[in-house]
Amino acid sequence: MLNSQKQLNLFGLATRAGMLVSGEETVLSEVKKNKAKLVVIANDLSENTKKKMTDKCHYYKVDCIEQFTTIEMSQAIGKKRSILAFTDNGFANSFKKLAHINTIDENEKGGIG
Repeated sequence: MLNSQKQLNLFGLATRAGMLVSGEETVLSEVKKNKAKLVVIANDLSENTKKKMTDKCHYYKVDCIEQFTTIEMSQAIGKKRSILAFTDNGFANSFKKLAHINTIDENEKGGIG
């Protein structure tokens, strides 16, 4: 099974476990309460909404990933959603591992060249 499919499966598992919230307002609320551990936004989301979410995540120091389409995310959780947030560190860390994401900011890693 591909890592991307495993990540989509994690959405479903986290939903059933009550460890995933969805929708712009709900996710923003969880980010502001410092309950969101990782926010995932669809790559086909409007630029304005992407900026709003990434800015809020940056301000509240919550990791934010842009991955998957709205359709893929919606099928994984059974609801039409394009913004999801894990509220559990275990699920968030598993998702990041599968995505090969290092939470250190790209600027701190040092660039190529």
